[in-house]
Amino acid sequence: MRKINYSVLDLAYVREGDTLNQTFKNTLDNAKFVDEIGYSRYWLSEHHNMQNVASAATSLLIGYVANGTSRIKVGSGGIMLPNHTALSVAEQFGTLDALYPNRIDLGLGRAPGTDQLTASILRRGDNFMNYDFEAEIKNLQNYFSLDNKESKVRAIPGEGANVPIYILGSSTDSAFLAAKLGLPYAFAGHFAPQQFYNAIEIYRSQFQPSEFLQEPYTIACVNVIAANTDEEAHYLSMSMYQGFLNIITDKRQPIVPPEKTQLELASPEQKYMLKGMTALSFIGSKGALAQSFDEFIFESKIDEIMVSTNVFDQKAKRKSYQIVSELFR
Repeated sequence: MRKINYSVLDLAYVREGDTLNQTFKNTLDNAKFVDEIGYSRYWLSEHHNMQNVASAATSLLIGYVANGTSRIKVGSGGIMLPNHTALSVAEQFGTLDALYPNRIDLGLGRAPGTDQLTASILRRGDNFMNYDFEAEIKNLQNYFSLDNKESKVRAIPGEGANVPIYILGSSTDSAFLAAKLGLPYAFAGHFAPQQFYNAIEIYRSQFQPSEFLQEPYTIACVNVIAANTDEEAHYLSMSMYQGFLNIITDKRQPIVPPEKTQLELASPEQKYMLKGMTALSFIGSKGALAQSFDEFIFESKIDEIMVSTNVFDQKAKRKSYQIVSELFR
């Protein structure tokens, strides 16, 4: 298998019976663990108004994780830029860079990361349809630039910060934009895999070198659950599938253990949707995953695997991380 970088996406899933304090401790413990075994980066996502996800204050969690780890890059996967001003993001991530130099990533997405009502409140009623994602990215880059030092509005902290920007997406639109801006591209295959191969091909073929990146760089975020046996891995994955079924049925409940899932109640239509959402999922033993990843990396030619591991049991989650590390290092 070709050796590539490997990373983690953490949504700070809230497990049934856990407090938010325990959820954050789990996140930090997981980050410390993968920091020690060679993972490249640890990204946290931005979601709002969800009972099962605790990563709403993403930049705060990034600081918490960066402070508790020593080597690994920590960042956003991603900050949903329409929910923020470019200035506030530059200030927040400039602060993080000052505290943890050369360790902070800034992944940016265009989606709201929540329902329409919550998004409207976050944006104070601004019309999302008129939002210019590209223009706001350029505004953000300008705030980070030392060339902005003569401006009447400056990001302090932020100006001159070394914070690499990544474009996140789940469609071909984001691929065209990342290519046009000459920025690295991370595709959200862990929940929207349908356009993955088309988007990656578009990004590579349309890529324009920039001062930030000379060659295209791709990250594939996928669901990964690894265990000692295929049977154990598929049993653990039931929590993940229940989580996706809850999204389909609009029941944003905390993550439950496999024995409390109710996947058998899903309708044929829901099962079809579930299959589509989880098409880029790698579940099995080390041997099974080695073959699956080998084929995937050969076909996609990606530069980095980012794993999303929605497992209820924390020891089993770290075992999965360990197996992935053994495969790629």
